[in-house]
Amino acid sequence: MLIDIPENVGYVAVAVFVGVEASGVPMPGEAALIAAAVLASQGKLSIELVIAIAAVSAIVGDNIGFLLGRRYGRRLLERPGRTKVRRQVALARGEQLFDRHGAKAVFLGRWIALLRIWAAWLAGIAGMRWRSFLLWNALGGIGWALFFGLLGYYGGEAAAELVARAGVGVAIAAGAAALVVWLVLHRRRRQA
Repeated sequence: MLIDIPENVGYVAVAVFVGVEASGVPMPGEAALIAAAVLASQGKLSIELVIAIAAVSAIVGDNIGFLLGRRYGRRLLERPGRTKVRRQVALARGEQLFDRHGAKAVFLGRWIALLRIWAAWLAGIAGMRWRSFLLWNALGGIGWALFFGLLGYYGGEAAAELVARAGVGVAIAAGAAALVVWLVLHRRRRQA
């Protein structure tokens, strides 16, 4: 992992792991962010740079995944083959999901392990508007980088072990809490 590697490689590793994972390739992006944050808590990296690099890499990687999904995803799902019917059913369900809950799926997708890898592709395949995708993707990426970066930084090794054990549960709880806060604030604005 990132422990015991030179400083300049630590930043590059965070960028690569987070960015590649966000573009749709399974990689330990979250683990790299937490490990780099733990190193920052030990004075080996700058936490500000770690969080900024993770957020930018997540946003850029997701936009690459979105563009790939928009350009190639539908063709991949509609190609002939043994599982074509299942793929078409999944495509129809995905389009319905993104029509009704696209913003939430993109935002919360950043916080859920497997969805983090595929949410951008799914948004592109479903034809989500790019501006909406970019907004919710950026909010999710920044919030995710801040949360896990600060968790690793202030919790150090203990936080890294906690997330490694409870990873998805912690991410879902944090994402749900952020969504509840957003909904409450949104309702208050409407009522005012």
